[in-house]
Amino acid sequence: MPGSNLPFSQKSLSRLSTKGLSYEVLKKEMGEDDVELGLELLRSQGIDLVKKNALYYFATKFKPIEDAIFCIVDIETNGSKLDKHQIIELAALKIKNGQIIDRFESLVRCDEINPHITDITGISPEDTKNAPQLLKVLQDFRIFLGDAVFVAHDVRFDYRFVSGSLERAGLMPLTNRALCSIDLAERTISSYRYGLKYLNDYLHLHPEATHHRAMSDVITTYRLFVKSLENLPEDVKTVEDLIAFSKNGKRLKRPLFDPLALTAEKDKKRE
Repeated sequence: MPGSNLPFSQKSLSRLSTKGLSYEVLKKEMGEDDVELGLELLRSQGIDLVKKNALYYFATKFKPIEDAIFCIVDIETNGSKLDKHQIIELAALKIKNGQIIDRFESLVRCDEINPHITDITGISPEDTKNAPQLLKVLQDFRIFLGDAVFVAHDVRFDYRFVSGSLERAGLMPLTNRALCSIDLAERTISSYRYGLKYLNDYLHLHPEATHHRAMSDVITTYRLFVKSLENLPEDVKTVEDLIAFSKNGKRLKRPLFDPLALTAEKDKKRE
């Protein structure tokens, strides 16, 4: 889960995003005699803590949404089990104030891809034969991500798989703040379903989408994310406000009937 790699209890994680932690509690939680060194190590893993009025907080508590950098991420894998499978494609867009400021995209060398996965993604071992090895892609992506907020459609899967892959490769796990675009959409957009393909068809986000290709899904998620931001309550102003709202805000009521199915039925009757 996002945040699980941080050396803090759940209570302390909550206080870092709300009321703050004292130096004494921070030192005890981190298990570091040199707190400044510990903060530097965390910063290198993607999380920044700041001191304000003698208390420590996530820097994102004070950062306005329009000033923050969000990294929209999607991965394709050759299976769902981290201990048996690997990433075969990784794509990301960096977003600031609704605008794309940078992009990352790479296939990953993989000699074994189940035909079922190839049917879903269109990616075969032949397609990846000239792609970089996983370690290289992970190292480049980690640098690209920096301390941006990690955003994905079902962020738990993508974050866990990327972070776990980093650890398996001998690198430091992710500690970046994270946000799920499904959770946010459920609180900002009324929809019958919240799968990415359904939302794309319903909201006409990305007409040229190729579902289950990483960059295509990233573009769709980016456009969904921007639409969600347009529908935020006025009191959601900072990044931590946004993360909290995506988890605890009231979900919108879903339509009783599938509007896409109703439209298809009407079109069929006209034929």
